[in-house]
Amino acid sequence: MTTSTKPPVQGAAPQGAHDVDSASRAVREMFTSIAPRYDLLNHVLSMNIDRVWWNRTARTFSHILSRSDAKILDLCCGTGDMTFALRRRAGGANPKIFGADFSHAMLERAAQKSLGTTLQWIEADALRLPFPDDSFDLVTSAFGFRNLADYDAGLREIVRVLRPGGEAGILDFSEPGGLMGKIYRVYFKHVLPKIGTLISGVRGPYAYLPASVERFPEPDEMRARMKHAGFSDASWTPYTFAIAGLYRAKK
Repeated sequence: MTTSTKPPVQGAAPQGAHDVDSASRAVREMFTSIAPRYDLLNHVLSMNIDRVWWNRTARTFSHILSRSDAKILDLCCGTGDMTFALRRRAGGANPKIFGADFSHAMLERAAQKSLGTTLQWIEADALRLPFPDDSFDLVTSAFGFRNLADYDAGLREIVRVLRPGGEAGILDFSEPGGLMGKIYRVYFKHVLPKIGTLISGVRGPYAYLPASVERFPEPDEMRARMKHAGFSDASWTPYTFAIAGLYRAKK
């Protein structure tokens, strides 16, 4: 059990952002700028552990993915790696799976990667989803929820589009403690930004990344926010020494 020591924050706050709208614009511009090298950088900077995390998350929701009548939304999907993990886990069940993101450049790459599949891509803001209430059996988000300009509004929107009994899975970074935490912070704050900037040619996003993780609510606070938004049974499962973890809850 963790005890949050961070002051509550509304959401992501890239440098220069002063409200929800400007924060959203700044995040969209950052991710659009790194879209061409996004997949390569994810795998290099995580040493390919990200693939394990996506697959483990998808496996958690096998009971939903195995239903041919299920509808699934992967939110803040980027170039679709979590979406593809969900599709692989679904196998021959072939449920309807949608990926949504507000970066057109990211979705273009997702669409190129998904040719020949039934995956569908929607350009949409996670705080204003173009879906009616009670639309999905499962909503996931992998390493994107942390970038929302308003965490609580994002949770309420997930609750809104989930059907009663539907589930949510939010996979995101956390800050481990102990010796691993010290090693992690050196890598995340000093090594990762330099490698990311070198490969992408863009400095801003990789300086923003460690700051966004440091700002993100700790597990106890995040679970409390999920329950306040209307979820029940909110849990957090740490992955790989708590470098990342899965928040899971039911409407």
